[in-house]
Amino acid sequence: MRALLVRAAAVVIVIPALVWGQARTGDGRPNFEGIWNSATATPLERPRELKDKPFFTPAEAAQWERAYAKQNEDPPPGAKLTGTGTYNTVYREWGTRTLKTLRTSIITEPADGRIPALTPAAAEVKRRRLEGLKKVENPEDLGLQDQCLAFLTAGPPMLPYSYNSNYQIVQTDDTVLVHAEMIHDARIIHLDGRPHAPARLRSWLGDSIGRWEGDTLVVDTTNFNDGNGFYGDAGGNFGWDRNLHLIERFRLFDADTLLYQFEIDNPTAFTTRWKGELTMTRSSEMIYEFACHEGNYSLTNMMRGYRATERKQ
Repeated sequence: MRALLVRAAAVVIVIPALVWGQARTGDGRPNFEGIWNSATATPLERPRELKDKPFFTPAEAAQWERAYAKQNEDPPPGAKLTGTGTYNTVYREWGTRTLKTLRTSIITEPADGRIPALTPAAAEVKRRRLEGLKKVENPEDLGLQDQCLAFLTAGPPMLPYSYNSNYQIVQTDDTVLVHAEMIHDARIIHLDGRPHAPARLRSWLGDSIGRWEGDTLVVDTTNFNDGNGFYGDAGGNFGWDRNLHLIERFRLFDADTLLYQFEIDNPTAFTTRWKGELTMTRSSEMIYEFACHEGNYSLTNMMRGYRATERKQ
């Protein structure tokens, strides 16, 4: 594994910019190599006011983009703020455009564009975890996202966030490596026909096996562990568990756009399957190391904050 990653890293260094513009690899497959950005103004779930409207018209998309940009502006100078505040637009990357498909939400199924309801058992797990956040005793009590151990952008599925929604794809004849900027995760998709790893071998990113269907790369991922987050709430992932089965599809929408589709089948977490799609834009920028919680200073201060809050109660 380490040797493969070293070889992949070497490929990243020597890839000339010209190859990004080539639509095919040497063996005739679509060329996905390069840097891709998934930031978008399109929401994950369809807003209630859009009801059963799955697509924008071009004019409606432009209007949505203007409203979205206005919504994410920084407060004016001198505005009265409450709390400790958060990142401003210097650090955020909200995305300025809707998806090229003009969908009104990333989620495409169910028909309402909303995440399905949790099963009763999953809802109880979520309730207990959120209750535990009210009294965090140790760093391990925080969500995986707050611990910088797993993030939505790496997934899988790979969902955009408000910053660092960048990926680098390295492609060979028998392997595709997807490097997510957020938390510096690297996922290896095997294309050599091997079966999934034994069920006892599990991880947050799962075991990804790919195959080509024409010009579409289809990726089947299983072997997830139970290190899930808060079923969609801040601080964790969407609640995948070891029963998650994920299907992803990658294909070129145009020379500078990657169409990414996914299907979630997790019967112990959700009451029905759900699907989504988004478009990623080719970027000429670079991905730099994401040193989350460098030196663990943030975690130390977070725990101090919890203790300070308790003393005020």
